Amino acid sequence: MTGNKAVAYKEPGKVELIDIDYPTFELKDGPGVNPANVGRSVNHGVILKTVATNICGSDQHMVRGRTTAPANLVLGHEITGEVVEVGRDVEFIKVGDLCSVPFNIACGRCRNCKERKTGICLNVNPDRPGSAYGYVDMGGWVGGQANYVLVPYADWNLLKFPDKDRAMEKILDLAMLSDIFPTGFHGAVSAGVGVGSTVYIAGAGPVGLAAATSAHLLGAAVVIVGDLNEERLARARSFGCETVDLTKGGPAEQIEQILGVPEVDCGVDAVGFEARGHGHDAKEAPATVLNSLMELTAAGGALGIPGLYVTGDPGGIDEAAKKGSLSLSLGTGWAKSLSFTTGQCPVMKYNRQLMMAILNDKVNIAKNVNAKAISLEDAPKGYAEFDAGAATKYVLNPNGYLS
Repeated sequence: MTGNKAVAYKEPGKVELIDIDYPTFELKDGPGVNPANVGRSVNHGVILKTVATNICGSDQHMVRGRTTAPANLVLGHEITGEVVEVGRDVEFIKVGDLCSVPFNIACGRCRNCKERKTGICLNVNPDRPGSAYGYVDMGGWVGGQANYVLVPYADWNLLKFPDKDRAMEKILDLAMLSDIFPTGFHGAVSAGVGVGSTVYIAGAGPVGLAAATSAHLLGAAVVIVGDLNEERLARARSFGCETVDLTKGGPAEQIEQILGVPEVDCGVDAVGFEARGHGHDAKEAPATVLNSLMELTAAGGALGIPGLYVTGDPGGIDEAAKKGSLSLSLGTGWAKSLSFTTGQCPVMKYNRQLMMAILNDKVNIAKNVNAKAISLEDAPKGYAEFDAGAATKYVLNPNGYLS
């Protein structure tokens, strides 16, 4: 039997490389697996040999102990891989295909999937709509920070790259198609970014930088990125963004210095529930980003909210925050007729178009997010550096495909 190593959450602040079973075409019991999913047949799936699998800020929420993730949960929802086995019912995907895996697991059969709402598939998670690999309360599908991973509903879920050699030349860029590039793009689209727009993006982590890249791709006139981390702000400036240093205070005054007015057409929250306030010694204040975006966005505008919010946060600053209940100035949003779009990005709505933009040299997403390949064994170090604020998108290289 082929061996399989994987990165697992152990306890707050700690991940570890462990041995796990090689995948089979049946969902087995294990940490985080919903009991109703145990024994589920996956003849419609494939087994991938992992080419690239990224560390995501959403993983960091679990690793910090800010979710109800159980010990030994195998992490990883940003997966690119080569097909090595196909299930009995797979018709179009073949052994040897090189594919991107949307982080949303979707059946392709339910009402939501048929309406392109693949982030809230009704059939893959017994607890609630929506599922993902290696994530708490998402059905228990084993994560992809491993040598091998099972992908269900393969004909539907996988995005096959049209030319393997050409794809491998741009593999770090294409590795961003599983999550952060479509997620950032979704944030920009749902915020209404278009030709000539002025845009404020809260957060200069990988998703924020992907949203900024997307805003440029969509024709924005001015893209402004705000953060407390100067190294990440420098990364945003490296590809033409204006920046706001939130250690110096709130964003309105600095935005006015850039645009002449303290407002923008479009706002994107790429931070989520661990948001902090403004100023040099800013403390956690989870509603800060959403409230500041409502203040900053012009009347009639929209907010894209790809930043993660949860219903269970053991580390929340108060009892309300622990349940995902935040003190929002909804009256501001209502008075200004603002629109809000939240939730998982429906990756398949965008990933093929973004793949074509990458393959035809229209965008350099890996450079913009500072993608860096590291070994599977170095995953704990990568998690620690990312958590400390490194302006880097860490891409794990379990099987030596990446130079």
